[in-house]
Amino acid sequence: MSAAPAAHVSASARAKINLALAVSPPISEEGPRKGWHAIASWMAPIGLADTLAIRAAAPGEASAHEIRWADDAPRATPIDWPIEKDLAVRAHRLLEREAGRALRLRLTLEKRTPVGGGLGGGSSDAAAALSAINRALDLGFSADRLAALSRELGSDVAFFLDGGGENGVRPALVEGFGDRIARTPRVAGDVVLILPPFGCATPAVYKAFDSIPDETLTRQSGQAGFNRRAEAAAALARAAMIDAGTPLFNDLAPAAELVAPGLAEIRAEAARATETPVHVTGSGSTCFQVARDAEHAAWLAARVRARLAEQGVNAVGSGLGV
Repeated sequence: MSAAPAAHVSASARAKINLALAVSPPISEEGPRKGWHAIASWMAPIGLADTLAIRAAAPGEASAHEIRWADDAPRATPIDWPIEKDLAVRAHRLLEREAGRALRLRLTLEKRTPVGGGLGGGSSDAAAALSAINRALDLGFSADRLAALSRELGSDVAFFLDGGGENGVRPALVEGFGDRIARTPRVAGDVVLILPPFGCATPAVYKAFDSIPDETLTRQSGQAGFNRRAEAAAALARAAMIDAGTPLFNDLAPAAELVAPGLAEIRAEAARATETPVHVTGSGSTCFQVARDAEHAAWLAARVRARLAEQGVNAVGSGLGV
């Protein structure tokens, strides 16, 4: 008598962009969060996505994990990290700990979201793994329990754990240390992702952020300045509409340009080539432009590729509100 078919679950792990990002000064008070930064960010999912497949292991079959780049990935880089360090695999191990037993499964992750791009690829993979494994193995963990567990994997993971129904993750105003998430209306539109041939390490960007004197930045300094920018992010999120003229901002952009000096030149060249503002998402290195529609996005992407091909820059259109 043959064994029952193994359960299969596939999930799309969508990337995100930060349409607005305010970052506080580092916390100076003694405690476990000393040196951390609070944020207020309007975050939105985009069409670019990794693909995760989970299959419950057959009787006698051991767990296995495979991570590879998809053929259509816009910027592939070496997968040079130990597989047990991958956030999707760490999500598997975390659920094993919580379940109190081995969870034998086959996990295949096909990546498209660039590493070190500020697009939340690893966090999205972790969220997809938590949800998919929970379903495939019928573990019965609640959404609230998964969200609580996700804090051990990263502050952005909970954003991607959204019960948004068939349409997936919804935009949100994310505040505090990623622990306050207020879902906002979906944002329809198209953006162009500008992908440099390098990434930005988030810890290095935050270190650079702390080193920049306030008077050299266009932002107001201190906690009062952060509070004003946080309210600006909240106002944009409430309006839930963007176009090329919307005053989007990212407090980490100057720090990302310090960590990766070529980023400022890429932004400037792309803006000159298209006469359209170029924004940084997250801690970089990915930049984006807001397009009028899909046709305009295709034109913008082609212009950026033509101008910056020699620097190894790629540009692709991606939908919002997907």
